[in-house]
Amino acid sequence: MTNDATLSLEDELAHWPTDEAAALATQDRLRARVRTAQSGPEPGFAGTVVGVDVAYDDERDLVAAAAVALDGVTLAVVEEATAVGRVAFPYVPGLLAFREIPTVVDALRRLGRTPDLVVCDGYGLAHPRRFGLASHLGVLTGLPTIGVAKNPFTSRYELPGEERGASSPLLDGTADGRDEVVGRALRTQKGVKPVFVSVGHRIDLDRACAHTLHLSPRYRIPETTRAADALCRRALSEARAG
Repeated sequence: MTNDATLSLEDELAHWPTDEAAALATQDRLRARVRTAQSGPEPGFAGTVVGVDVAYDDERDLVAAAAVALDGVTLAVVEEATAVGRVAFPYVPGLLAFREIPTVVDALRRLGRTPDLVVCDGYGLAHPRRFGLASHLGVLTGLPTIGVAKNPFTSRYELPGEERGASSPLLDGTADGRDEVVGRALRTQKGVKPVFVSVGHRIDLDRACAHTLHLSPRYRIPETTRAADALCRRALSEARAG
């Protein structure tokens, strides 16, 4: 994370919203800062791809976040970090980023390297307000981010072809009744249901889909998400035990 991005992030975290009205206002304020014209790094680049994910224990008011760094070429895990904190925001559909980001940022900061790309288990532009977790995290950190979700949330799509790499547009309505392409339904494995890819920040949709395919050589879900999911669940279990 750059110094400028970190300074902005510190200010945002210090004034983190605690109610729905403030969160909606924050989304409106930051959404214009999303950048989609940049292509981002090429799939298979010699750098670090980091997957982030969270697990909750609402009864104990705990959230555990994991950041797992993979080699961009081999997809081998090269570093991992976790953080456990208090849930920072109530559950409101469309505002889940406000529950997750403070602890996710804590986990990212515990890595000894700066990610070249961050992959979120969630949405970027494929969000009713066009500002899901991947976009919010990207804007705050200044890092290239993509969202790869397991379901389409409020968007619509036609099933893509059965072959790996087949895709179809992910559509969502606008205030004036038009359909807007907000991402793609992408088949990462032949005959397996698609994942839903959207731009987060500082990357375009073609490159986001190409990264998703590269990160999913054997399973439906990218290796970044698989590794981060397992790690955050383990961290939550350890926090409960402690």
